[in-house]
Amino acid sequence: MSAREARAGVQAQEREDRATVQAQERAGRATVQAQEHEAPATVQARKVAARRAAEAAEVAGRVRDPEMPMLTLADLGVLRGVEVTRDAEGAEVVVASITPTYTGCPAMKTMRDDLVHRLREAGFERVEVRVVLDPPWSSDWISERGRAALRAAGLSPPGPAPRRSGPVLLTLGPKRAAPPCPRCGSADTRLTSEFGATACKALYRCAACLEPFEHVKEI
Repeated sequence: MSAREARAGVQAQEREDRATVQAQERAGRATVQAQEHEAPATVQARKVAARRAAEAAEVAGRVRDPEMPMLTLADLGVLRGVEVTRDAEGAEVVVASITPTYTGCPAMKTMRDDLVHRLREAGFERVEVRVVLDPPWSSDWISERGRAALRAAGLSPPGPAPRRSGPVLLTLGPKRAAPPCPRCGSADTRLTSEFGATACKALYRCAACLEPFEHVKEI
């Protein structure tokens, strides 16, 4: 190969390299421009998703417990979360998570149906309700507003839930201190039945005002 041919080859390679660099630069500028154009749309989409999630959570939070209608599912503490996602086709899906107050709670189906009905009524077409079992529900999750609503309705709210780890010991003595009467406040109350209208409540009677009342059990 002559010197002239060698120089021509080097020059051709330099031109090719410059063309490659220029093409990469143009591609980079195009990518940046596309991102700049897409950024506002992405931000707007996130804002819309956050707003829709907040709206869904507000609707779900107003659904009431079928057994204690003075409480919302949020105040009862069984509504664990509400999120808005997208399926593979991009359709909006609302996912609400709930936890039963105890295993086999018969109100779960009604809670699920009410959540689906209220969310669809609010304009959310696709709704999924998931049951979350871990961690298990605790009566400590009842909000202060919920406890006030129980007292106003004549029910005694639960005290602190028992703390357990490992095996649960069997005890045959009294399981809890007698709660004060929600009507007159007297501490002179007597247990009349371990079960009230539902399994999660016990029935008491006040010796001062002679009124019966239900107490929500500590779980």
